[in-house]
Amino acid sequence: GVLANRVGSARHADMLRSGLRAPEDWLGALMRVTASADAGAARSAGALLPERHLGLVAAHELSDSQQRLDAAADALEATPLGQMTAQELQRWAVDFPAPVHLPAVPALLAGRTVAVARDAAFCFIYDANIRLLEQMGARVVFFSPLQDTALPACDAVWLPGGYPELHTAQIAANTGMQASLRAHVAAGKALWAECGGMMALMESITLADGSTAPLWGLLPGHVTLHKRLAALGPQQVDVAGHMLRGHTFHYSTCDSSAPVVARTSRPGEAPAPAAGEALYRQGSLHASYFHAWFPSSPEAAAHLLGGVPA
Repeated sequence: GVLANRVGSARHADMLRSGLRAPEDWLGALMRVTASADAGAARSAGALLPERHLGLVAAHELSDSQQRLDAAADALEATPLGQMTAQELQRWAVDFPAPVHLPAVPALLAGRTVAVARDAAFCFIYDANIRLLEQMGARVVFFSPLQDTALPACDAVWLPGGYPELHTAQIAANTGMQASLRAHVAAGKALWAECGGMMALMESITLADGSTAPLWGLLPGHVTLHKRLAALGPQQVDVAGHMLRGHTFHYSTCDSSAPVVARTSRPGEAPAPAAGEALYRQGSLHASYFHAWFPSSPEAAAHLLGGVPA
């Protein structure tokens, strides 16, 4: 079926519909929905789902996110798809057999506390990653690198991706967190930093407007933000003999002298020198632009967080 999205007019919708080979595939058109005020609802003017350079504005940044979803639902309800009955929707029903066997998750992080950064600057977190940490026996605690002046008591730290480039002044000003992270690594405790998390650990960043801002400086190097996409797509990387899968998606590039212990590659391809994303290691700190999907290899995830070897 075809549901046309962000259609400009009824005439535009008719053109799209007439272009289909099978008329029964037409499920309707959604006009360009905005979040402007209507029916007394307090909705911000502008696009229904605003975008920025990564294409993402997280739900927690929109105070009227529920009203925006309501606006989209109202628009969908007026289409043929939105008016289908539950029985008619069975047209797309697919049965998936249950897995014959799900291997038990090894308790590679038993007794360990993993501190996970979570705030406006560090917010790209798969819930499945958190669940896996807990299944491996970890106690997960959250902290805010922007607001907190020190790490919580922990054995390992995970700095996920996000938008540190939008909060450089606050990051640089939080010297307490900088010192706490530095002491954590100096004590030989594991720190895994991915994408935005890695960027914040570099010495400085050049922003899209050409200005330069300092960062925490736990890793040698400089980050440059670009107006064009620098990398995008599924990736995998060998971590201590275990294949960890994930993806890359960033608008910046990094120039660092930190030791590179591995490089990512596309699924089904062998890693190549100077290709893919670098996996840096400096002491107990691992960092990369690579966003890891922990369930693809609990052993690799545990290694990055200082867990018991498999």
